[in-house]
Amino acid sequence: MSSQEFSGITDAGTVMSDRRKIVLVELPTYENILPLASGYIQAYAQADEAVAADHTFEIVSLPVSADRRQMVRELADRDAYLYTFSCYIWNMKLVRWLLKELRALRPDAHYLLGGPQVMNHAATYLSDGAENVYVCNGEGERTSLEFIRQLGSQTPDMSQVPGLSFWSSGELITTESAPRIQNLMDIPSPFLNGVFEGHEFSFAIMETNRGCPFRCTFCYWGAATNSKVNKYEEDRIKDELKWISEHGYSALMIADANWGLSPRDVTLSEYIVECSEETGYPLIVHMAAAKNRPERMAEITEIFVRGGLMVSQPISLQTMNESALEMVDRKNIREDTYIGLQRLLREKRISSYVEMIWPLPGETLESFKDGLTRLCRSYADTIIVYPQLFLHNTPMYAQRETLGIMTAEAASDVSEAEVVLGTKWVTEEDCYEGYWVNHALYTLYNMRALFVLSGYLDATGIISYGDLFAEMSRYFRSRTDSEVCQFFIQSTKDLANYDLLNTGKTAHLILSSHREEFDRLLADFVAAQDWWADPMARQAFEMDLLTRAYIYREPVRTPDHEFTEIVLRGQPDSRGFLVEVSAELFRLLVAREMLEAVDEESERITLHIDHRGRQKMPYQPQRSLEHNANYCQGMVLRSREILPTIQVASTEVPASVA
Repeated sequence: MSSQEFSGITDAGTVMSDRRKIVLVELPTYENILPLASGYIQAYAQADEAVAADHTFEIVSLPVSADRRQMVRELADRDAYLYTFSCYIWNMKLVRWLLKELRALRPDAHYLLGGPQVMNHAATYLSDGAENVYVCNGEGERTSLEFIRQLGSQTPDMSQVPGLSFWSSGELITTESAPRIQNLMDIPSPFLNGVFEGHEFSFAIMETNRGCPFRCTFCYWGAATNSKVNKYEEDRIKDELKWISEHGYSALMIADANWGLSPRDVTLSEYIVECSEETGYPLIVHMAAAKNRPERMAEITEIFVRGGLMVSQPISLQTMNESALEMVDRKNIREDTYIGLQRLLREKRISSYVEMIWPLPGETLESFKDGLTRLCRSYADTIIVYPQLFLHNTPMYAQRETLGIMTAEAASDVSEAEVVLGTKWVTEEDCYEGYWVNHALYTLYNMRALFVLSGYLDATGIISYGDLFAEMSRYFRSRTDSEVCQFFIQSTKDLANYDLLNTGKTAHLILSSHREEFDRLLADFVAAQDWWADPMARQAFEMDLLTRAYIYREPVRTPDHEFTEIVLRGQPDSRGFLVEVSAELFRLLVAREMLEAVDEESERITLHIDHRGRQKMPYQPQRSLEHNANYCQGMVLRSREILPTIQVASTEVPASVA
């Protein structure tokens, strides 16, 4: 929580109390996130001398998890002339509740709503006809400035404000859209002109450009109005990066639609590392990677990895289905290029994660499972499947009827997440089946619960990845006696899978708090399958039990399982296990790229499974489940930080495991 007030102190040091107060409100998902949108609006408005002379500005940033009653009291106590709200899918229900409560306490104030959730939807968000609530349609800087000017005039005329919706004399009026800001240098930097001074933020957000050249119909960035990319000048970007670094921001989020699209992004990435080496900050960098520049993105990722700022590269594929790609007006990198990129990242020991969306138009349940199978065969580190959200102001929003899109609202008193539950190609039943397949993918593949076994079954033609995930998903639904499965059942019912923290909670459950329970679930499942008679399948399963990651820094413990195919040599030491496996399993592990090949003629081979990992944190029981889930979600995306290393053991056995 942080705020900043420019109180208008005169040269003589007295406060100009007749200045009108403007409070810009942001409600991010987590604490201490720098309120960039509000910063731009304030910086742009204060550049007007008359507005700066007549107004004070305060930025209030409160996480959506904060006490809402306290939020209302804090906002009301500021007694502002104008409150602005940045509105997104993740905070809109909370904004609406706050607006209702705040208007009751401050009925004479004015309220301006802006952001992708409300723009062009004034009929929904101004439905009660109030004449002191307004909606900004489009970029906020120009509209907000002209709005403030009109409010301050003796005879306000809101029809002169571009890109504004409002009620007047019982009529809902929407003015002509404001033109996009072509020269972004017209916007003063809130970093460099004092807006963010005296902050308590730790997570910086900045943009180096606006717009996106792609037209993906499911994405707001892909809307036609955002097709042209406008850029800030490089010198300003470097000055802002230096400011962020010198002010000790732990994390940096580059809010561009496609970081790596421009060649200068390589140079800027190097500069971020230079700043970090000089001051110690930032500690980590997040970005949305360019969709069609895999070689440049690999170069940028290596720069950040070498600088210690990034440990994983996102790869946005969204679907492997060509028909679906055409339907959503998107072109992916070629599959052979993607596979080559995966190989390059593995060679450099850089984690990556593939982003998918379910269910996009044109995708079927079978094509979805087939796409997951192909990704697993490519040895993708981690595959993250996002449920498709039906977003306002996207090209797809106008195609609901044509595409047969059915939706439902996720159970939340904070967000307005509208989740797609069906298309012309996917029934609601199919959609939920896909969500369950994803539960199985996430646990069996991403969490490595049956990683070796699933690879063996797929390679030998016994059962494909996709079909195995489908079998496991049906099993999960049948185990209502399991707390883990109850979590899957409830979160699927509530459509909570739209929230990224849901995957973090899953990782916490199956890799830590309910690890033994999940081991038993796995054992019961595999023992009931026809292929369990195969000794190699049993050996692969036992290896999975031993190599399943520990997501926190904690002592390893021997699974409660009667090992019949793998020989455990003594008790585990502080690092992991010493085990004896067959030459056939050894070759399978080499094929799965879990260890390096060596010249080994023995029928039985001794391996050391080292679970120390890199950059793991201990479990913090004093912190909330959401806090720990946030950590777990981050570790899932950089899986190589938590996966064990496997090496052929020396002939001498350490005393601790003898």
